[in-house]
Amino acid sequence: MNTLSLFDGCSGGQLALQKLGITFDGKDNCYFASEIDPYAIKVTQANFPNTFQLGDVTDLDPYEISCWGIDLMMGGSPCQGFSFAGHQLQFDDPRSKLFFNFVDILKVVKPKYVLLENVRMAKKSQDVISEYMGFEPQARNSKYLSGQNRYRLYWFGKLQADGTYKQMPIDDMLDKGITMQDILEDGYATDEMTSGGKSHCLTARYNGAVWWNSIERKQRTMVLKDNPTMSKDGLIRVGTADLKGHDSIKRVYAQEGKAPTLTTMQGGHREPKVAVTKEMWRKLTPLECERLQTLPDNYTNHVSNSQRYKMIGNGWTVDVIAHILKGIQLDEWFDMYNNNKELV
Repeated sequence: MNTLSLFDGCSGGQLALQKLGITFDGKDNCYFASEIDPYAIKVTQANFPNTFQLGDVTDLDPYEISCWGIDLMMGGSPCQGFSFAGHQLQFDDPRSKLFFNFVDILKVVKPKYVLLENVRMAKKSQDVISEYMGFEPQARNSKYLSGQNRYRLYWFGKLQADGTYKQMPIDDMLDKGITMQDILEDGYATDEMTSGGKSHCLTARYNGAVWWNSIERKQRTMVLKDNPTMSKDGLIRVGTADLKGHDSIKRVYAQEGKAPTLTTMQGGHREPKVAVTKEMWRKLTPLECERLQTLPDNYTNHVSNSQRYKMIGNGWTVDVIAHILKGIQLDEWFDMYNNNKELV
């Protein structure tokens, strides 16, 4: 299978295909990648040295590519202009306009299958993309296959005899029951820092995570450094105060949990103690972020941590892409079965 991946990043799409048993030797099966981030390219080539790097998508010649026998074209065009977390510039953002480069190449190359991914966006922008693609997207959340809430739109289609594309259905994903706690190297994922036990969506800016942003805005999830003791009533004990007296008056609780039952507290340090220091929180490590995106451990460890955070946040949840692309294998088997029936 010859594959063209635009905005390839650190090649999460190639990882997804590898999980399906599809590999690229650079001869009979070729993987062509368009990417401009040198750090992402470095990670890709370290893991997949047979990858053909094509450079900037705006410099590609669709007619030349059309001679390469591309079977699958995929990509996640930059989403900053569409994202509700951004300034909502939509197609006025030059990065969002790169979608039209994707479409221009698609029209000429006409691969058998196409996959386009993007963020949840204003309906008006979604409709524009659907009009150019020729079919509607399907919404899926990574939370079923990972420890992360990541809601995305997927335009997954197959070429028809008239040269247009028709939507290919994406099967529902069975919940693996993975929580953020499951992917941590150490520490504790509190209810207030997560959503239903899942981390908030990773972004390219995760390296700038701060604890107040995680709690107030539900962004850039952080982790409680030390495993606290959480009672069934929701109290999160995170430490012990250096005081004389009974153990019950020394207990320090996280402000994100419930407060202990108030008493008359008549002196003697009996008032509830709440930890409010930022030192009790830490960012997710690059390895933990890899796990949230279902990348192999240390897949990105060929570059600095700041670059790792950026490319992981920009990337795909690999297991979700593998789940979607599995539809190609099923479709190919179905075509093969029907062709064999016709020969009998």
